[in-house]
Amino acid sequence: MPLPAPMTTRAEFLCGTDEIEPPPLRLAAGPLTFELIGGNLRDIRVGGVEVLRGIQYLVRDRDWGTLVPTIADLRTAESGGAAQVTYRATCIDPDGARLDYTATIIVGPAMLDFTVESIARDDFTTCRCGFCVLHPADLAGTPLRVEHGDGIIEDAAFPVAIAPWQPFTDIRALTHEQDGLGIACRLDGDTFEMEDQRNWSDASYKTYVRPLTRPWPYTIAAGTRDRQSIGLAVTGAMPTAPARPEDEVVDIHVGEPIGVMPRIGLVVTPEEAAATEARRPWLMQCGVQDLLLTFDAAAGHGAAEMAALARGAGDAPARRTLECVLACAGDPDGELQAIAGLVERAGLRLDAIAVFPAPDLQSTPPGSAWPACPPLEQVYAAARRAFPRLRLGGGMFGYFTEFNRKRVPAALLDFVTHATCPIVHAADDRSVMQTLETVPHILRSARTIVPDKPYRLGPVTIGMRQNPYGSRTIPNPARRRLPMARNDPRQRGRFAAAWTLGYMARTEEAQLEALTLGALTGPLGIVGDGGPRPVFDTVAALARITDAPRRACRTSAPATIAAVCGGGTLLLANLTPEPARFRLADRATDTLDAYATALIALDSDLSPTCSS
Repeated sequence: MPLPAPMTTRAEFLCGTDEIEPPPLRLAAGPLTFELIGGNLRDIRVGGVEVLRGIQYLVRDRDWGTLVPTIADLRTAESGGAAQVTYRATCIDPDGARLDYTATIIVGPAMLDFTVESIARDDFTTCRCGFCVLHPADLAGTPLRVEHGDGIIEDAAFPVAIAPWQPFTDIRALTHEQDGLGIACRLDGDTFEMEDQRNWSDASYKTYVRPLTRPWPYTIAAGTRDRQSIGLAVTGAMPTAPARPEDEVVDIHVGEPIGVMPRIGLVVTPEEAAATEARRPWLMQCGVQDLLLTFDAAAGHGAAEMAALARGAGDAPARRTLECVLACAGDPDGELQAIAGLVERAGLRLDAIAVFPAPDLQSTPPGSAWPACPPLEQVYAAARRAFPRLRLGGGMFGYFTEFNRKRVPAALLDFVTHATCPIVHAADDRSVMQTLETVPHILRSARTIVPDKPYRLGPVTIGMRQNPYGSRTIPNPARRRLPMARNDPRQRGRFAAAWTLGYMARTEEAQLEALTLGALTGPLGIVGDGGPRPVFDTVAALARITDAPRRACRTSAPATIAAVCGGGTLLLANLTPEPARFRLADRATDTLDAYATALIALDSDLSPTCSS
């Protein structure tokens, strides 16, 4: 087998790209601190308490891609318990149209004002242009006061179960209490509404400009000026930020039994089937128990694609599930019987089939008409008739968002499934790792929808395999960190290995039957042209402990180190770009390098619950 291609720089080794993320500029006004990244505010804290995850002025293109502004004349100042930031910015859309804006940020010990004035230099087509305010996901269940545009006050709470639709609309101000502080956020310049961004695995509730019930994409006429502002006011006794130990040690706790480890799977598509066949030794070596074979009748797949899937699966001793997208242009019985014929002629052995009507692949936003589609009861019955000996699955080909919004008749299914993707809205390293915080929220919410049904999750990948919100995934030839890109560079580096293990660590509550972790080859692959990528070892390690008794794991800093325990094996991942020290029970302190993973064989005399 060929050896992995050498990485030329540490940045590439860690994240698969030489693109260096600019370090945040940290500013303070007394106890109120924040970071400035790309002209936007992040990690807004008062005395160390995160009160807002971010305030962003974002410009999206016609496919919901985020345009990166060119920033000029950036000026910052801190003086006498106050801070100020000003800059100019320009966005160019894929058609070459230009939008300019100026930003002014004024911060005091208990207040913040972020104002933007923009002008379209050309007719500018966009899906969104304006502010987004992010409240952290750990506010779930916290009382929230909403002031609407007509002045009416609504006393509510941040949703606990993930809200499928906008929990609040026509918002003028949001006020909540946190650690003894009153946090009031005012939004001016347009109509704002909130969506539960945990749907897309973002660790936040997002309040954004321009309701989705209005048409999009839309065009801002050349010469149009706009002014928006976000104001933050803090009341209450200001806490003092606790000092962070410079040499913090993360304690690892192995706890009670919580079932068994799920099966591990990979996707095989017709496009990657030949590459999968050519790299069959790596497939056998990684030891996954499931293959998810993608067949898209709506995209014109036919006999050639089914034969390619049969060759790709080959003689691998794995359970095979046909992930079948149906065109649903006519009679489901006729379409599914034809697909069954293709399976038989290809000699493809199957254990299960999961069916997804093509109209459900694209998201149906609030206010939009649901596309024409046969009732799912009819589709599932037709699948039973065409494949009577196979387990039948359904749910959504796309993400939890769609699974949450279109509730399937799960009683007719043998298992349910959906995928996730962490780069729908943001693609910087920290945002991607923070999506791991949301995995338990997604799984708990899914279990309120389908409490007892076998649950297969995936494919779970950093790169976006399909875009339910636009016409395509975003091209990424330069290997940058781009939202909605299929080819994410971090799949090549240590980052993906750590993120994948971190994802598994957050699935403890769901009792998953299977977790599909990308593909063998291609942009979502665990093997590259030069051989296995770092994520290969993570997938293989998880596959080796499938069906092993699983124990709960806790770490004293879950955003720093993730832990998974199956059988007598403990797997650890450093989720940060800096070395992290850890301690297990009374063992000596050890160190994990940036985004590194480790496998620890637990001694037979190690107590199931380790003391810190």
